[in-house]
Amino acid sequence: MRKYRGRGVYGAVVIGKISILKKQSPFVECVHITDIKTEKERVKAARLKTIQQLEAIYERALKQVGEEEAQIFKIHILMLEEEEYHHSIENMIEDQSINAEYAVKVTSDKLIKKFTQMEDIYIQARAEDIRDISNRLIANLTDTVIDRNSLDDKVILCTDDLVPSETVFMDKDKVLAFVTAYGSLNSHTAILARNRNIPAIVGVGENFLNEVKDGSEVIIDGFTGEIFVDPDEKIKEKLFAKQKKEEEKKDILQTLKGKENVTIDGKKIDIFANIGSVDDVDLVLLNDAGGIGLFRSEFLYLENKDYPTEEQQFHAYKKVLENMNGKQVIIRTLDIGADKQVDYFHIKKEENPALGYRAIRICLTCPQIFKTQLRALFRASIYGSLGIMFPMITSVWEVEKILEICNEVKAELKNQKITYSEKIQIGIMIETPAAAIISDKLASMVDFFSVGTNDLIQYTLACDRQNADIEQFCDIHHEAVLKLIEMSAENAHKNGIWIGICGELAADPTLTEAFLRMGIDELSVSPSFVLKLRDTVRKLDLSK
Repeated sequence: MRKYRGRGVYGAVVIGKISILKKQSPFVECVHITDIKTEKERVKAARLKTIQQLEAIYERALKQVGEEEAQIFKIHILMLEEEEYHHSIENMIEDQSINAEYAVKVTSDKLIKKFTQMEDIYIQARAEDIRDISNRLIANLTDTVIDRNSLDDKVILCTDDLVPSETVFMDKDKVLAFVTAYGSLNSHTAILARNRNIPAIVGVGENFLNEVKDGSEVIIDGFTGEIFVDPDEKIKEKLFAKQKKEEEKKDILQTLKGKENVTIDGKKIDIFANIGSVDDVDLVLLNDAGGIGLFRSEFLYLENKDYPTEEQQFHAYKKVLENMNGKQVIIRTLDIGADKQVDYFHIKKEENPALGYRAIRICLTCPQIFKTQLRALFRASIYGSLGIMFPMITSVWEVEKILEICNEVKAELKNQKITYSEKIQIGIMIETPAAAIISDKLASMVDFFSVGTNDLIQYTLACDRQNADIEQFCDIHHEAVLKLIEMSAENAHKNGIWIGICGELAADPTLTEAFLRMGIDELSVSPSFVLKLRDTVRKLDLSK
């Protein structure tokens, strides 16, 4: 038995088989060869195998996501069959007497360079497709392909790292849990794992991937961040007992459904849920949340190959509002940037992306994208109780500009005889120190505040939330952070508006009492934490 330790993201005990996914491009060495005919035959065989894999993936994607999204795999097949691509590989083998793998790599590098230099955005985008099919071809040449889309058994996925979109797309029917060599507890990927109830451990270290093997039995403890490879019976017994105890706690929490979020001395607070997709609404209702405090609309963009249309967005927002049956739904506008990158936005590489071109800054400099989303939101508003909140606010002029654009959209809809609700609440996120410090001015302009503690901590403490090496300096309970939240709460109430917290701190039971004493009106957490938080609230007595 071997033991490893990382950082537990979501508390659960899981046992299963390891499935390794190393995402980095394969290393390819140039080798002089003498049997040119055999080398060409290797390429043909690998190409045929790759095409068969892609056809199988296409069929599965067709069933899961539909024709439009599945079409990318057909495009990959056509690219593999392209004569220019194939002839370039064969000619290199023939003229230079080099191995097939290296010929594929050089051909791929040339085409990628050629495509990225083109002015046509569509052609530029094909560069990534070339890289994808070439890596798959090389992997088949070296017999290292493990097709994640063809897994029959449930596995514990072990990989270098995951980006937020990969976490969203993760097939929960096949992936029991995931373990990453890198990553931080404060990353969006970690947050999404918690939101989706996916057991996960991050930051295990690169040695882990080099030492474990596909198919090995592993048991992970998401509470402690411990990983046991080839565990003995004693460890299994201990951890299964722990899991059983946690399940019993969950059963007790179920008895709190339908109960009020009220302290012993009568202080009430709203407990809402954070979600990242339309499908998560079922979890909100299952866990008896009072509403949705944060719907991350950016995942409509992350899940698309191109900008989602007004109609696509309208139907998504409409469905959420209808399914919530009159309960409050707060939808955050586009929050792309930092670690949530979308290729078709063509955002330039930045030295400090968390401090750069993201969120409301994109919306205000690309008003058409912004207006498309706002039109969809306003149109959907008649189907429920909608609140719209805007992220990454730092100044008064930004809010003024947002309200101006909102009024323009309303005027357009009126002219087109399209109805919208007059009761939409407009709010902003307090997630920069600047916003908290001028919250007295901002409060008079909106209907509510929602504190995004993840970014507020990052910006206040100058700690990159993606950097696992500085987690010891990232004190999430830092006095400065709590003072900024308290200041915002005071200014909100002075101006007659409500304030909530939708960041990770909202679920921290050690801070619940402090938030209630500050006068926080709403806490929004991952659906699985709603009943836990209700239990914490109901055990408090603020009169003491």
